[in-house]
Amino acid sequence: MNDELKHVGTPRHSGRYPWGSGDDGYQRTPGFLGDVNYLRKKGMTDVEIYRSLGLESTTELRAKIAIEGNKRDAARAAMAYRLKEKGYSDAAISKRMGISDHTVASLLDPSIKRKREVTEEIANVLKKEVEESKYGVDVGVGVEVTLGTSGTKKDIAVAMLKEQGYQIYTFDQEQQGAPGKFTHMKVLAPPGMTKIEILRNRDQIRTIGSHSDDGGETFEPIHPPVNVDSKRISINYQSNKDGVIELRRNVDDISLGNKKYAQVRVAVDGTHFMKGMAMYSDDIPKGKDIIYNTNKSIKDSDKVFKSLETKDPEYPFGAVIRQKFYIDKDGNKKQSALNVVGAKEGAGEEGAWDEWSKNLSSQVLSKQTPALAKKQLGLAYSLKKEEYDEIISLTNPAVKQALLGPFADQCDADAVHLKAAALPRQSSKVILPITSLKPNEVYAPGYLNGDHLALVRHPHGGIFEIPQVIVNNKNPEGKKILGNAPDVIGMHPKVAARLSGADFDGDTVIAIPNKAGHIQTSPSIKSLTDFDHKGAYPYYEGMKVMDKHTKAIKMGDISNLITDMTIKAASQDEIARAVRHSMVVIDAEKHKLNYVQSYNDNNIAQLKKKYQGGTTAGASTLISRAGSEVRVNERILLRTRKGEETTGDKLYKETGRRYFKTKFVIDPTTGKKVYLQGEGKFLPKQTKITRMEQEKDAFALSSGTEIEKVYARHANALKDLARQARISLAHTENMKYSSSARKIYDREVESLKSKLRIAYRNKPLERHAQLVASRMVRNKRKANPDMDEDDFKKIKGQALINARNRVGAKKEKIIITDKEWEAIQAGAISHNILKNILSNAELKALKQRAMPRLSTPLSTARTSRARSMLIAGHTYAEIADALGVSVSIIEEAVG
Repeated sequence: MNDELKHVGTPRHSGRYPWGSGDDGYQRTPGFLGDVNYLRKKGMTDVEIYRSLGLESTTELRAKIAIEGNKRDAARAAMAYRLKEKGYSDAAISKRMGISDHTVASLLDPSIKRKREVTEEIANVLKKEVEESKYGVDVGVGVEVTLGTSGTKKDIAVAMLKEQGYQIYTFDQEQQGAPGKFTHMKVLAPPGMTKIEILRNRDQIRTIGSHSDDGGETFEPIHPPVNVDSKRISINYQSNKDGVIELRRNVDDISLGNKKYAQVRVAVDGTHFMKGMAMYSDDIPKGKDIIYNTNKSIKDSDKVFKSLETKDPEYPFGAVIRQKFYIDKDGNKKQSALNVVGAKEGAGEEGAWDEWSKNLSSQVLSKQTPALAKKQLGLAYSLKKEEYDEIISLTNPAVKQALLGPFADQCDADAVHLKAAALPRQSSKVILPITSLKPNEVYAPGYLNGDHLALVRHPHGGIFEIPQVIVNNKNPEGKKILGNAPDVIGMHPKVAARLSGADFDGDTVIAIPNKAGHIQTSPSIKSLTDFDHKGAYPYYEGMKVMDKHTKAIKMGDISNLITDMTIKAASQDEIARAVRHSMVVIDAEKHKLNYVQSYNDNNIAQLKKKYQGGTTAGASTLISRAGSEVRVNERILLRTRKGEETTGDKLYKETGRRYFKTKFVIDPTTGKKVYLQGEGKFLPKQTKITRMEQEKDAFALSSGTEIEKVYARHANALKDLARQARISLAHTENMKYSSSARKIYDREVESLKSKLRIAYRNKPLERHAQLVASRMVRNKRKANPDMDEDDFKKIKGQALINARNRVGAKKEKIIITDKEWEAIQAGAISHNILKNILSNAELKALKQRAMPRLSTPLSTARTSRARSMLIAGHTYAEIADALGVSVSIIEEAVG
């Protein structure tokens, strides 16, 4: 064979052989685009191509293609313009450059040239934002809306800057208030900036359009609480209405507005605060505006109010609150002295408690008969299975996918929480005192006069703490104070005392109509009724006082013991011993009680050995173990790709993240921890999951009792249903797009896209809020390393609320109209866009659209009748009974 050297030629056809000739025409084509064309001709997918070229994703591949295409077109356009200026015709330019007449026209078209320049302008905007920031800018999903461009153009602009030396870093930020869930961050940083610098200063990552370089400090913070002068307050000592804050009517700064009651915190004199349920009263002493009811005696007057946390203005009450505002007589907006407990709008106010989940917890049902548990758990599973079958029957695959994922996750959650279906007409109610009622009566507008109710409080030691009462809605005091409020039960204080010692500062009960005797109860245990735990175990000089952290551990320990003892049929005397100790533990930190002596006197070690297997053992039954926490290395959920074989189990990948655990010593003077700078070791970052989540088979958590078997079978059935849903999700094909439907529903499609852009506009703000909140939480944790875990959870929630307020983050859910739903069903929207629309829609509304059987709205005529009956003075229960529907449907229809 003779060696030969042949000139292949250039793209403009110089040389002997034309460009692209030969068996493998593009194998020697220079440049990135030639490589991609060559690999595509070989049959490789874009996923295979980006991996073979050393890129990170198909997004980077597409951006690179666009960048190289822009470079090529810019060079071609420059040459075409030069030739045009020399007098070449379009045909002559086509021949000279070796391109088609159409391509020449495109290269010379000013509007197309302008489109190419847009990406460079976006890159310049991003570059300016990075230059003005110190630690880079967020370029994740939704930033394109702020920039007024498309996601593709934004990605191309980011890729252009990466080629110029700018850094792109990604990381996952754990969401505040949602352990185990992460927000994906994508940051464009200045040249030379390292990822570790970004991570250490993540709260200072800038949001496009924001002009705050201090992590949000210059945004409007939460307002300091408005204080009430203590001279306006009358204290009612040794009151049987402990926790009630009675308000004078028509006083602006303490007005409840159109509500009759609310759970509040009220700052007093700038140093203390009141906590409890606020309600109106017509018996306020002259010269006062508020009565504060306390069970303390006048000798303990210095302990009536709680100390305000003046060092932490963003968390002054130790609770997540919403600040109220009102308009004064001059039309000015003023801040109220009432701070309502709860983050969500409407929480902590009249009407909120009726929206609580209507089911039976394992803490309640496991103390009842196995037959009742089997019946209610079976009903809960049947409802889930029906929901799954209806989702599977849907004809729109995108809607099916949108519903299957959350459905599977909810099944897994239900397997952990072990909640059963509610009994007929069961509901959650907040309790308030009506002293004119008899000790066996309640005022409950949500029920019929004469109804027999069983009242259950969480937690309760046994069925001896479940009072049976009769509804008396004719009580004049109840009518005057509570009226027709749907989510309240007024009761004599003696009823509250039997409810595990409940008071009136926001405590709630489950009310269950019980004329048929479904819920078993028993008489009170005298040794508990007469037990004065504060008097029996007082503080003594030199005694070690329980701290908040220890209280949380000890309370969980004794609660689990009571649950395990009840399931294993302990005697009432044994249960009473454990309950007495729990009463001491729950108040040990607050009142400095001698819990160690209580532990010994009630022989708790013997009970633990008998019912949990050892004196230092923990939870021993499925009911107590299911929700207990275990630590695993931090991990992220892996998504199953479409069509990929799966068992339906969740698959995880460890993040590999570590943290530096600093060594500490105890300061002999203060007794506090002192951390030694630079001393310690790196440990894997961990997260908490439940034992039920960890176990594939729920029977692994059971000790073998009959009630546990009932619950184990239920949990396994839910886990199987979750797997089945994920398998169905993996095999559900994508939505088929219809171009003809797109033309018919053009207005609706554009409307949905516009709503999606609005929803996306919040995503960068929400990410910014998460970063700012994480900084707040870190600072509080650092300042209080021994913080109680419950307080820490509350702080996370409050920090996120404050951060969202600062950066203006507010999630806008997409509301789909009837015509837009028609467009979706007709296939007028591409699958990916529809997927994003549905993921940003309100899930409950989406279910009602896709599965109308799940909602049972009243007709217009019946709604009108319900309103007329309400105006006439009928209770919700009476209206529901007359129309043959549930109370909740009446509330929703006329609310």
